[in-house]
Amino acid sequence: MKKNIIVTGASRGIGFETVTYLANRDCELLAIARSEDHLSELKQKNPDAIRTLALDITKKEAPKTLSDYLVESQISLDGVIHNAGALVNKPFMELTDEDWDLQLSVNLMAPVRLTRALVPHMNEDAHILNISSMGGFQGSDKFPGLSAYSCSKGALSILTECLAVELKEYTITSNCLCLGAVDTEMLQDAFPGIEAPLKPEEMAQFIGNYFLTASKFMNGQIIPVALQSPG
Repeated sequence: MKKNIIVTGASRGIGFETVTYLANRDCELLAIARSEDHLSELKQKNPDAIRTLALDITKKEAPKTLSDYLVESQISLDGVIHNAGALVNKPFMELTDEDWDLQLSVNLMAPVRLTRALVPHMNEDAHILNISSMGGFQGSDKFPGLSAYSCSKGALSILTECLAVELKEYTITSNCLCLGAVDTEMLQDAFPGIEAPLKPEEMAQFIGNYFLTASKFMNGQIIPVALQSPG
């Protein structure tokens, strides 16, 4: 039976490639991002398997909008990949409250709100996969300018462990991948000129396979996925 999966932050980079990969693995995808143009391009990759929804997941009405869409489309979910993220690169002393609010809103609170809204639409044995960063992995190297980003991603990692306990009665698993350096626009924003060892499509293959198989073997795990630092 085909799996129905939501991927956020699907308009570019790792999210775009993850949707493409899973659509070619006999899955049905609902790709979410703010950009209608990039989503239209994504849908053309596999029109039969990919649905798109232009949505700003930081808006308070976003969870209800998504929930209503699932009801209207009669979609029962096998999981969600919380891939959407934002990065502010500023020295700690220059970070404003607004910068911190943005990082927490996109990287933590959006997954919190969406997960709360999506659980009633999930099948037994559904899988929640949070995409974090090595910057949010305890004991990893930390870098100047990324305090707010790393803290928000670290919170997402801990949320993963909490959800594994909170959602046990629903037989829903929750895991987290802390990604290292991948050649994306976000990485270049953080580390201009860096040469990453992996392309988005390579990491997407790993993420897709992990999503489809890992929930049989683990729950509440925070997994570092890195060939090098930074990440």
